[in-house]
Amino acid sequence: MSELHESRRTAPPTRTQAKVLIPDEYPMVSLLGSRDELLRVIEGAFKADIHVRGNEITVTGSPDESGTVVRLFEELVEVLRSGGDLTPDAVERSIAMLRMTSERPAEVLSLDILSSRGRTIRPKTANQKRYVDAIDKHTVVFGIGPAGTGKTYLAMAKAVRALQEKRVNRIILTRPAVEAGERLGFLPGTLYEKIDPYLRPLYDALHDMVDPDSIPKLMAAGTIEVAPLAYMRGRTLNDAFIILDEAQNSSAEQMKMFLTRLGFNSKIVVTGDVTQVDLPAGTVSGLRVVQEILDGIDDIHFSQLTSADVVRHKLVSEIVDAYGRYDALRTPEPIQQRGKRR
Repeated sequence: MSELHESRRTAPPTRTQAKVLIPDEYPMVSLLGSRDELLRVIEGAFKADIHVRGNEITVTGSPDESGTVVRLFEELVEVLRSGGDLTPDAVERSIAMLRMTSERPAEVLSLDILSSRGRTIRPKTANQKRYVDAIDKHTVVFGIGPAGTGKTYLAMAKAVRALQEKRVNRIILTRPAVEAGERLGFLPGTLYEKIDPYLRPLYDALHDMVDPDSIPKLMAAGTIEVAPLAYMRGRTLNDAFIILDEAQNSSAEQMKMFLTRLGFNSKIVVTGDVTQVDLPAGTVSGLRVVQEILDGIDDIHFSQLTSADVVRHKLVSEIVDAYGRYDALRTPEPIQQRGKRR
């Protein structure tokens, strides 16, 4: 029995062979990349042998690996069919989706949010697609996650699209003007000069999506408004797409004030990163407590994005994870737990 057991233990794993035939209308260079750079990404991610001959791809490996590689090539062809471009980053994200989620990469990478100035804005991860889908389905959506996950950028694209399609009459972009409680009087210069640095990221995203020459006219007409959070007090915002950015730097009172500005035929998207709160010590972040307060209310949705959804340089996601581990190690033990040991 021991010899039989040993032979089974050392028997080579089952290997299967599968073939994928790429339609003639798609040049192999568009699928495999210049100098096979996309093919090398795929080969590095799988323990399978991949051979290309003409427009036929042969995959040899374990049943699971071979099956996943075949599905990957089928999804990549679908991305090309929809007019999307394949990059090493898109291929890597497609592989991650096939391994970790139930989302089809082609459905994620082919979803057009906004086409502007010669480029198309699309989600790049499954979580980003769920986030933009939630914006379509719900009146109030919270996008919570680390820097670089596209929270504000995607919300801005949805706002511009809604304005173009005349589903709203205006876009209102707001954020806490100063980290230390909006105390603008302590800063030098005119009011515009004081608030401009804190609103600049919103202007930058807007310039990516709207003809820069038209922005002053749209702002003068009130069609697009960019203002600090304090300016929302006392207003009712109808027929508007409203985005609150950097919401982790709003107090609980400010968050309540902002959310209750919601008027008829309006949509609110709140974005922020609860790991980067700049409020004075002792001030509770409105973004940290709002989910507990609003949990279970219909038509309010919370989207959680993670380091896996970072769409900046690869190092950004690694930095986010490293800080997360560091913060977890230095988080003080709850007092009630310490008391039980005494």
